[in-house]
Amino acid sequence: MDAALGPPAKMVERRGDLTPMLSQYVELTEQYDDAFVLFQSGDFYKAFCEGAEVLARICEVTLTEREDSTGTYAMTGVPIDNAESYIEKLLDAGYRVAIADQVQDPDEVSGVVDRAVTRIITPGTLTEDELLGGAENNYVAALAAADGRLAIAVLDVSTGDFYATSTDDRSTIRDELGRFAPAEGIVGPDAPNLFGADCVVSPVDGRYFSPDRAGERVAAYFGPADRLLGSDAEVRACGALLSYAEYARGGQDGRLEYLNHLTRYDPREYMVLDTVALESLEIFERRSVTGGTDLTLVDVIDETACALGRRRLTEWLRRPLLDRDRIEARHAAVEELVSDLQTRERLKELLADVYDLERLISRVSRSRADARDLRSLSDTLDVIPEIRAELSGVDAQLLADLSDRLDEMDDVRGLIDDAIAADPPTEITEGGVVSEGYDEHLDELRATEREGKEWIADLEERERERTGIDSLKVGHNAVHGYYIEVTDANLDRVPEDYQRRQTLKNAERYYTPELKEREDEILRAEGRADDLEYELFVEVRDDVAAESERIQAVADAVATLDALVSFGTVAAERDYCRPSFDGKGIHVDGGRHPVVERTRDAFVPNDTHLDEDTFLAVITGPNMSGKSTYMRQVALIAILAQAGSFVPAQSADLRIVDRVFTRVGASDDIAGGRSTFMVEMSELATILESATDDSLVLLDEVGRGTSTTDGLAIARAATEFVHDEVGATTLFATHHHELTDLAADLDGAQNLHFRTDREGSDVSFPYEIAPGAAAASYGVEVAGVAGVPDPVVERSRELLDDRNGEASDGQHAEPSGSRRESEDNPDDGLAAELRSLNVAEMTPIEALNALAELQRRAE
Repeated sequence: MDAALGPPAKMVERRGDLTPMLSQYVELTEQYDDAFVLFQSGDFYKAFCEGAEVLARICEVTLTEREDSTGTYAMTGVPIDNAESYIEKLLDAGYRVAIADQVQDPDEVSGVVDRAVTRIITPGTLTEDELLGGAENNYVAALAAADGRLAIAVLDVSTGDFYATSTDDRSTIRDELGRFAPAEGIVGPDAPNLFGADCVVSPVDGRYFSPDRAGERVAAYFGPADRLLGSDAEVRACGALLSYAEYARGGQDGRLEYLNHLTRYDPREYMVLDTVALESLEIFERRSVTGGTDLTLVDVIDETACALGRRRLTEWLRRPLLDRDRIEARHAAVEELVSDLQTRERLKELLADVYDLERLISRVSRSRADARDLRSLSDTLDVIPEIRAELSGVDAQLLADLSDRLDEMDDVRGLIDDAIAADPPTEITEGGVVSEGYDEHLDELRATEREGKEWIADLEERERERTGIDSLKVGHNAVHGYYIEVTDANLDRVPEDYQRRQTLKNAERYYTPELKEREDEILRAEGRADDLEYELFVEVRDDVAAESERIQAVADAVATLDALVSFGTVAAERDYCRPSFDGKGIHVDGGRHPVVERTRDAFVPNDTHLDEDTFLAVITGPNMSGKSTYMRQVALIAILAQAGSFVPAQSADLRIVDRVFTRVGASDDIAGGRSTFMVEMSELATILESATDDSLVLLDEVGRGTSTTDGLAIARAATEFVHDEVGATTLFATHHHELTDLAADLDGAQNLHFRTDREGSDVSFPYEIAPGAAAASYGVEVAGVAGVPDPVVERSRELLDDRNGEASDGQHAEPSGSRRESEDNPDDGLAAELRSLNVAEMTPIEALNALAELQRRAE
């Protein structure tokens, strides 16, 4: 976040001549010179001088000029009631936004009203529903380094979700940041910036990361840091993040009372899904891979009923489990929900009445909740006993545990129900918030106010009878209070005890001593009642905030239950099966792609059989035949299974996968200055260096970004390395039919192909996978199906026939690099050197460097 706007230079120069209000503005802009100050003035947030010009330009509001004793200066503002939309524009432009609210009642102040910054809004510390824009987590992250380790801490200020981990491996930290996808990051002075391009990196005070200060912040929330966290780097990251979150509270008490749980985790407890895998498999975002739909995996799996469940489901998909017992506990719960339609549907109905407890208690604890928030909290807690009743007698241990964790919180529900009106107003300072009967003194004041207003309501009829003036009216306005209005035509009948209050064009307004006395009585009672009611509301809100940890525990249980019900709903309605983990391979009968099947009238299921003996499949077939969809469906089945979901298949017996690697698709990294081929090779290098025999690897057309000869060599060498050195379960889709020889050369490899039906020059794709290699690529035919003009298709066919004729005459030898290469093949220097390379003993980078050198010499 590079944008900054310090104090207005023009005003600073003439500080002594400024009005008291403008002096306040300058002081606040100096105090918060790293943020854009929005300064409350009545019903508007305003900015002046340079700030006004920026606000007008970014938010497209009118820029005006103001003139006073100090001269002429620019001024503009945005309405407070719609401020969020303008704040969002400032955030998008790279600004932090400091909200300077009036902290005094203008009616009670004779001079200038005091303002103070009550909150600082940054991309990662949003708490306003209008800015958050959905149920998804909005994380801010801190990255710190110490003693050779890197650590990240990740916090959602709106919910209190707080995580930390550390490692000595930079790539692991990058993967974890990709997994959480923070909106904003802060970096310690000794740490590298590993945040992605979509994350705003904000400058912060380096002291946030100092060991002493960071340790104090952690201890203030969670106890001694060395007992909770595993490294000094973790302490620095967590402490700095807490300081930054407190900074975002502006002038308020810095402590975030609802932060009562920090989860330290080991990345090795979860399947690794890096940014490349998440994007390639379209788990959360579309990349136009699957075609014909805007759906992602989370879109088709999400049948949650409340915001809590949606966040939990997303968390599970981002971090699938590795522990078999935990996975199977989720599966057992899903299975029971699948089999019991009545319980599942009733739970879904009840969960739909659950408000976002995490964000509610966050607002309560930050003293930003209104009376309606408390009613929403109470309404949600009212549902908990019914949910527990539906879970009574369940067999699945996880469901039973969730039932036990659902604290019905009778005390909190009772407090809110007794204290807060059933349908309170949004404004908490104008009465009508506290229930009648909750406080005796308040009831007395409200009774006095009510009786006085009833007396005044009857006054009009009484005065008409007394004076004989049928048009006499009794009214009220904010300036003059209560009055008796008489038209000019009836002034001769005005009683002597009427005292003039206001003269109008055609009437006079009066009051009587008795009316004045009643008015004073009403105003005193009303003012004292409003003040008392606000005090009582704040007490109730504080009492509820004191129970934040209990409420968050209920929220956690509800979130898990909703995610499980969603899995159960999807499994029941779409014929998913419960996967098992009894073998050491991937055996799927009738597997389907969970997203693509939702977009086609008829989806063709396919089997997958990979095990310890045959763990690498070379998949051939023309474009559009189904290779990419098939590979992705295998990965998505593994991800869903380890997240706790049933899977789209007739049956599935799977191994636990520690990581899914993907090298699919082709794209340039223009911002990073990397070509398609460079991106491809970087992703391939990550796979070759990081994959284990427990990984699942998807390789799609490796080597496409360079020449055919180079691409084939790279593809073959990479496949051999994965087979010989890594041992990962691998699906390799290729157009290089020469690679089908690998099935004979490599013990753990097999050939699979997607069938193509051909009649004359027409081809069709049944989308069925079968053993063996494809007979041909049918590229020319596919071009015709895709709509390439007929002359181009026919010319392509002629050229292909010519080439095939030359090949039949022996003019094209078998590709170099085959393990079964003929001894009489031409043996020039480059080919001999290529054959001499011991690829099995080379690192991926060494192999790529050697290949680049051979390519250079061949040019």
